Amino acid sequence: MNKEEVAFLEYYANQLRIHSIEMTTAAGTGHPTSCASAAEIMACLFFRELRFDPSNPKAHDVDEFILSKGHIAPIWYAALAEAGAIDKKELKNLRKFSSVLEGHPMPRFEWTKAATGSLGQGLSISCGIAIAQRLDHSDKRTYCLMGDGEVAEGSVWEAAGFASSKKLNH
Repeated sequence: MNKEEVAFLEYYANQLRIHSIEMTTAAGTGHPTSCASAAEIMACLFFRELRFDPSNPKAHDVDEFILSKGHIAPIWYAALAEAGAIDKKELKNLRKFSSVLEGHPMPRFEWTKAATGSLGQGLSISCGIAIAQRLDHSDKRTYCLMGDGEVAEGSVWEAAGFASSKKLNH
């Protein structure tokens, strides 16, 4: 990467941090520091790697993103807003009863592929999606963002073993 690309991603990482802190502060609840720790990952993923259509959450020929570390939903919502997928004004409604921006992403939010409330679920879900992509002869990729605490879950190791045995490399 050149300096301009690095600056571009640093800008978005900082924007995502700002949104996350503003959202959780307004809601009076949430995990702003956990969100902030994922800012660079989310910026690189959403503004450099992930192939997705911000105008169509149901697009078929795009990469998949599963947020296993569900409590950092605010930074995911922020990334979607910065990418133009949702209105930035909606970010102010985090955790409000009338909002689809819940503390953990739920399927009623159109960008959520699956709820990942229990630690470790996201990798298993991602493996299932990757198998479906293979059966579809697709070049789509699946990204799963996990938290460090999830690695202690047995289901994560089972999913990792499954991914290895099935040679899931996308």
